[in-house]
Amino acid sequence: MELLQIINKVLENNGYQTISDLNDDMNLKNDIGFDSFMLAELTVEIEEACNIDIFKDSLIFTIGDIKKKLNG
Repeated sequence: MELLQIINKVLENNGYQTISDLNDDMNLKNDIGFDSFMLAELTVEIEEACNIDIFKDSLIFTIGDIKKKLNG
């Protein structure tokens, strides 16, 4: 599953409007509107789709941070 699809799934699940594109500099909280519960849900969704815990070794703040984790 594509990262944008995962993010939009979490947004929809929490009653937020979806987004049409991602920028590596986008902040998950400030730009997309995620709260701590949504970040937890995002972690679960990414781990199920990609078998990677994005918060395992460090904190994640931006889309770029997630992409770095996913790309190793």
